[in-house]
Amino acid sequence: MMVTGAPQFHSVEPPPLGRPAAGRTPAGRSAAARAAVTRGYSRRCDTVTVPLRYGLETVDILRLRGACGSVVQGETGASVDFLVPAGTAELWHLPGTSCTAGSAALSATDPRWLLPPTGPGLSPSTTDPWVLRSALCEAARTLTAGGLGPF
Repeated sequence: MMVTGAPQFHSVEPPPLGRPAAGRTPAGRSAAARAAVTRGYSRRCDTVTVPLRYGLETVDILRLRGACGSVVQGETGASVDFLVPAGTAELWHLPGTSCTAGSAALSATDPRWLLPPTGPGLSPSTTDPWVLRSALCEAARTLTAGGLGPF
């Protein structure tokens, strides 16, 4: 049952670790390529990428809610990458954002981490995709109201 006006949050369970048909994942990458991308992490992750200002506003919102996982600044410095559970890329659709299967394996001391991995083993944590989507929508409204959007 959905209540109008109240965000509904659901966790996305990672897909089973079976062998993909014909050695390909639904995202089009070979299983070997995806494994190479996520090597080094104890948890498999997908990556939601957003423009820098939009991402920083979203990080602030998520941190206030106590719901922000590990976050990386994009390679060019013009984007922010949120780590989300594996399988999110297959279901993700939000204009102004992109979600790709896998994530770059960075060391815990890499300077691109905005919110680095913490805890035992320095394993990156993920952000719940529904909570992230809600925060992205709130950030878009905030930036637009402040004259900084659309982006």
